[in-house]
Amino acid sequence: MLRVASVGDVTAMQAVERAAGEPFRGLGMDAVADDEPPAAEVLRGFVDGGRAWVAESGGAVVAYLVADVVDGCGHVEQVSVHPDHAGHRCGAALVEHLAAWSRQRGHPALTLTTYRDVPWNGPYYARCGFRALNGDELGPGLRTIRADEAARGLDRWPRIAMRRELRPGRNGPLSPTT
Repeated sequence: MLRVASVGDVTAMQAVERAAGEPFRGLGMDAVADDEPPAAEVLRGFVDGGRAWVAESGGAVVAYLVADVVDGCGHVEQVSVHPDHAGHRCGAALVEHLAAWSRQRGHPALTLTTYRDVPWNGPYYARCGFRALNGDELGPGLRTIRADEAARGLDRWPRIAMRRELRPGRNGPLSPTT
């Protein structure tokens, strides 16, 4: 079940993030696995701004997505799925929800940045309809995000920005009361 995140979900979102990092160890990306989740204040900002959603299973948060608007597009700031729920389409459902939220606001596309070669990152998003952007296609917001990622050392492994065009007329997003 998807729902709007509440402040009470922040600790669970951080736990999902920690667990979701562990599979990176198997790819020799220990620094990614060891990276701390977003601070509680950061996640609360997304929650308070109405830009955070969670997926639940058995009453427990198993995935979350936080979003922003970058260069006029809905932007996946972070989507994480607990490894025990990988393959259950929780992440895809959250991305589809963001697509509906973005369409409702007139955004032409979704964007994100991710690791190019990690199977559950770049190749996964390509299967979800995203395409890799060339450097000259990046707007100022995405350029800033990529520069920040590089400054934090994330470019130790190849990263890309991706975009998925949105078609009008799909289902709307969850309301804050659902």
